[in-house]
Amino acid sequence: MYLSARSVRFFLPLTTLCFLCLLMGQQRASAGQSNSLMDISADGKLLACSNRDSGTVTIVDLASNKKQSEIKVGKHPEGVTFLGKSHQLATAVYDEDIVVFLDADSGKITGQTEVFDEPYGVASSSDGSKIFVTLDYPGRIVEIDTHNHKVNREFSSGSHLRGIAISNDDQSLFTTEYYTALVRQIDVASGKTTDEWPGGSTDNLSRQITLHPRRAKAYLPHIRSRITVAHGAGSIFPIVSIVDTKPGEGKRRRKIPMDSFRGARVTCNPWDTAITPDGKTFFVVFAGTDELYVCNVIDDDYRELTFRSSLRLGHNPRAVRVAPDGNTFYVYNSLDFNVVAYDTQTLRPRAIIDVTENPLDEEILLGKRLFYTALQPMTSRLWISCASCHPDGQSDGRTWHNPEGLRNTQSLAGMAWTHPIHWSADRDEVQDFEHTIRGPLMQGSGLVRGKINPSLDAPNKGLSRALDAMAAYSNTHEFTLSPYAKKGLSPAAKRGRELFFSKQTKCASCHSGPFLTDSVPSAKIVRHDVGTSVDNPGEKMGPAYDTPTLLGIYRTAPYLHHGKAKTLEEVFTIYNHDDQHGNTSQLSKQELADLVEFLKALPYEDPVPQAKAAGMVKVSK
Repeated sequence: MYLSARSVRFFLPLTTLCFLCLLMGQQRASAGQSNSLMDISADGKLLACSNRDSGTVTIVDLASNKKQSEIKVGKHPEGVTFLGKSHQLATAVYDEDIVVFLDADSGKITGQTEVFDEPYGVASSSDGSKIFVTLDYPGRIVEIDTHNHKVNREFSSGSHLRGIAISNDDQSLFTTEYYTALVRQIDVASGKTTDEWPGGSTDNLSRQITLHPRRAKAYLPHIRSRITVAHGAGSIFPIVSIVDTKPGEGKRRRKIPMDSFRGARVTCNPWDTAITPDGKTFFVVFAGTDELYVCNVIDDDYRELTFRSSLRLGHNPRAVRVAPDGNTFYVYNSLDFNVVAYDTQTLRPRAIIDVTENPLDEEILLGKRLFYTALQPMTSRLWISCASCHPDGQSDGRTWHNPEGLRNTQSLAGMAWTHPIHWSADRDEVQDFEHTIRGPLMQGSGLVRGKINPSLDAPNKGLSRALDAMAAYSNTHEFTLSPYAKKGLSPAAKRGRELFFSKQTKCASCHSGPFLTDSVPSAKIVRHDVGTSVDNPGEKMGPAYDTPTLLGIYRTAPYLHHGKAKTLEEVFTIYNHDDQHGNTSQLSKQELADLVEFLKALPYEDPVPQAKAAGMVKVSK
């Protein structure tokens, strides 16, 4: 095609204008594109923040940088989003299995929607007519109509979903699996997976995903859990992974190690990311080392990010968001209970906004800060914190090659009622973990001055205010009721209960009491040989093990101390050698299915009243 000088003179401005319009069309003019504990309204006037410990959502007026209102929504809210361009918003209340809708201007709840279990991430369509919510367990996406608050549909997408983002054209969802960091692209119209980007075998704890506003890129913070090395210098690594979301082009997925991103400086537990509207500046917060990295976004499909600067933050930062005009970014310091506004260019703080009062006892707050930090006196190498393996008291879904043998990470729920601790029952108080803090895994200076007592010997309780505080926090984690028993036990679960407590199976000979374990705080430590040590040739402390509680077992696969049983069925079949772990070999296929249904329904009632009635003593610290 030949263009005259005159046509070129008119053609170039026209093409430039079209290109600019294309870029503007790619930018999202509404809030709520990706999940976070914070969101900013599309007009830049309001900020919403979920306060997990308070069970509230706070609305901040950004003109004055003052708290406008705080609304009680339920136990442990997580993701929050404004709906399109409006001041309506929604939050996922993790422990109550509900999504709560609010009006930010009035500070009032406008409705709620019950979901199956553990809603975590939430993202809004550009017009605000619907939201998409990830259910951590069992790995579903729920689409909810924001006008009538009814569920339009549900579709499965892997397991343990947390991160979610919606494309600028509202046609695709991008999700992350919590325990694998696998990214999926899902067609909104059909609910079907159209593409996926697997992570490495060690990728873990991926909570959030951010989409580039102009390019086909997705960014997700997560860690690598190198289970073969139980050492502070080589177990946990901070990562930002970048996915090329345009089909068939570029390198599909690449990792940027954050522990070597700025030379020798190590960081811990990347939690949330954000990017400026012009796509040029990237932020990532590290909840373990209390800092933020400011990065340049490089459009070369090779380096991707370069380090610009860093900021020291408050305690346990869990969210970062950028204002629509790109001039200000906000960081949520979850254990200071505040949001700090920073100038995007100078990186200087503009305002500190208290979003909620500290709801925790001062001892619990100190213990929680210690539990989440990767700084001294807890660790010296900065790679790892207690929360790297037990985030919010849950499991990291991994089986570690510990010096004593394979050890499947356990949840801390109910631990205050089920001492001693560890599969080998080698700790009779949380204070004994001072040995772990000082040992090769964490390499910290410790919370006690001078010598400490051996585990299972004289108490370490009382030797240090800080150590007692960490124990007090560790013992606060509670169970939530099973989603499989919301309407009571099913007929199959009732039949399974009869089998469980029967003399035929003898399950209750060890799994007894309100917490279904004979491991209770007392002077006597009980261990049982259930034949599972033969599956782990490297075992050094078996063959007898502590009896774990069965409450909440529906969501804690894999099973057994070695983590080799992928399902509850395998516990009773492949890994129940000679019926040492209950008499189950004679069960029919239907009876085995009934037994599994009962276990999935645990807990179907609160065990604490029964424990108190039985005279059991809870360990407070």
